[in-house]
Amino acid sequence: MTDQLFEHRYTAGVIVGVLFGMLARLTMLRTDYRQYPTYPHGRIIHIALGAIAAALGAVAVPALFDKNYTAVTFLTVAAQQFRDVRSMERSTLTKMDEMELVPRGGTYIEGIAMVFEGRNYLVIFAAFVGSLFTILWNVYAGIGCGMVAVLIAQWFKSGKSIAHAADVQVADVVLEGPDLYVGDIYIMNVGLSADRDVIRKRALGLILQPKNRNFRVSLANLGQRQAMLHDLATILGVYRDSGEPALVPLAKLDMDDGRLALFVLPQERDAEKARQVLLRVPLLESAVRMPSESAAQTKRGGT
Repeated sequence: MTDQLFEHRYTAGVIVGVLFGMLARLTMLRTDYRQYPTYPHGRIIHIALGAIAAALGAVAVPALFDKNYTAVTFLTVAAQQFRDVRSMERSTLTKMDEMELVPRGGTYIEGIAMVFEGRNYLVIFAAFVGSLFTILWNVYAGIGCGMVAVLIAQWFKSGKSIAHAADVQVADVVLEGPDLYVGDIYIMNVGLSADRDVIRKRALGLILQPKNRNFRVSLANLGQRQAMLHDLATILGVYRDSGEPALVPLAKLDMDDGRLALFVLPQERDAEKARQVLLRVPLLESAVRMPSESAAQTKRGGT
């Protein structure tokens, strides 16, 4: 049995690699509250792309062992295909965003598209590792190392959330005449008395206190603010219809200390649930800034 496996180690390596590549993709594919990828057709597309990525990663190892370096160049073609996947996701989500009462925003869309591209490379990695160690040693080593590769892929599949960047507190929504405040942070002027009545009855306020100067800049990013409002509206609902600008959820900064106030009108008015939702909103890679790492900053002034 062992001799047969060694004789067909390339075939065994490809099979093990593809299996673990597909396992990695399936464990990273989830349709959650964002309802993307859609079920079932969106999931079918991503599973098919995952199978292609797994096959590429697994087949690359026998090609290298046979010193067929020209064959490995197909990985560059794969990279181009996965960049096209990113463009496809961006285009699709942008079109979908036009129909949202509270849009995701371009930064959130770019983050989602980047994730789908990156996860295909993690699939290639898992398939490559499983195939490599199967060919080098045996099937059991390939299975063990493939499992480790899947766990590594799980580690890298998600980034930080708002919980890493800020403390979130529920705040009172206050109307002083037509002026609307969340806590002590000014939001906007509400002209119509009917809109003010809705706000008094339905509004919910949240204030985010950034944990350091880097996160203060990240929370000021307009794309990050829109992502928070979108997730709150998606999970808790939004009490508005099209053509009602006074009832649009908003996020405003306190210019003095960097706090961020969120004004929302949820269908489900549960302050603690809203706080927990906000803590789990992804911290978008495109919104992250680290001014304290700049050489222009003095050590004494950094945080």
